[in-house]
Amino acid sequence: MDSWIDFQGKVVIVTGAASGIGRAVAQEFLNDGARVVVADMVAEAPAFEGAGEENFLYVQTNVTERDSVLHMAGQAVEKFGTVDILVNNAGINIPRLLVDEKDPNGKFELDETVWDKVTAVNFKGVFLCAQAVGRFLVEKHSGVIINMSSESGLEGSEGQSVYAATKNAVNSLTRSWAKELGKHGVRVVGVAPGIMEATGLRTYAYEEALAYTRGITVDELRAGYSKSSTTPLGRSGRLSEVAATCAFLASDKASYIHGVTLNVAGGKTRG
Repeated sequence: MDSWIDFQGKVVIVTGAASGIGRAVAQEFLNDGARVVVADMVAEAPAFEGAGEENFLYVQTNVTERDSVLHMAGQAVEKFGTVDILVNNAGINIPRLLVDEKDPNGKFELDETVWDKVTAVNFKGVFLCAQAVGRFLVEKHSGVIINMSSESGLEGSEGQSVYAATKNAVNSLTRSWAKELGKHGVRVVGVAPGIMEATGLRTYAYEEALAYTRGITVDELRAGYSKSSTTPLGRSGRLSEVAATCAFLASDKASYIHGVTLNVAGGKTRG
């Protein structure tokens, strides 16, 4: 177990943790001694190092459905007796253009189906999970909610307007809920990753759509991942770096950090 932070006795819920950033976050909390509840859509429980009957629970969850979220939160409390930390990580990104001059109403132009799907997961899902878990935290007058945002939510992103908009909305939820829940001893913070190392979530379908919206090829898009022109540190971020940030923010070492979203993006800006 890592010694810099100790989550012995703490119960952590991580949504969307079967893959990507969420998986890294869940593994970090397990490494630090927490009991971890993973909530995701996949049918089978994902495997984690050090996970056992005494410290791990998987609950198949649709964060866009209230009953599913309430069931997940209830299962967590039933198994572990309490909840201390929520990492609101579940999210999706479907690149689309607002107006596609070359193919109006075509495959890569934004429509209501894509709008509704992305906002349901990234915005409504954050609300439903925060409310369900927040009830337990307010009752015990302690706990932390971490909302996963994105660097694109701070700056916007070509071809990813809905995704960026939902992430900026999450930033506003973080600030507002901090004002509401702080008086109950509950901290609310956000984490906004920038360009990250490749994961299974970076599918060809995603890359094809994003490349189209930016007028480039998939190969050109992939080549851009390694460019450092907009990232002063000159590299993509590691999932482990976002996970470690979440662990720090959830710990007592960050006990006076509240109502802010921390940009974990290697200094990336548009300036």
